[in-house]
Amino acid sequence: MNKFLLVCTANICRSPMALTVARKLVAQRGMSRFIQLESAGTHAPAPAQVPDPRAIAALLRRGYKPEKKRSKRIAESHFADFDLVVAMEADNLAELRKMCPEEHAHKLRLFLSYAPETGRTEVPDPYFGSAAGFEVVMDLCEAAANGLIGSYASQ
Repeated sequence: MNKFLLVCTANICRSPMALTVARKLVAQRGMSRFIQLESAGTHAPAPAQVPDPRAIAALLRRGYKPEKKRSKRIAESHFADFDLVVAMEADNLAELRKMCPEEHAHKLRLFLSYAPETGRTEVPDPYFGSAAGFEVVMDLCEAAANGLIGSYASQ
């Protein structure tokens, strides 16, 4: 079983969107027995929050059933529990590097490293923008999830 953790800042926009996209792709490819996915935030609020309504709307517009119910903050135990910890942007990756025990540092990656064809390295935070920003995030999540799951499908 390969376990992947998708991480953004608050775990209410990008990582829940990526989680939903990746889980659907895993199910479509019949890989649910081999890949487990979850999401968390480096600064997820307490108490836990529901995903941003604009993120949910963007997922629904593309035919996805939103998966994430409540935000969750990343904990040190996640680094041992997951095989791969994937950050949405460089700031998230920097936070993860500060928290991550050295023996698990090799598990840290940027999500868009699995989608070099996008020409981007980071999934931008759409929270303070318009609905159009969530559509950009959807495009990037679909590309990166395809690359991530595809890289493990060939193993």
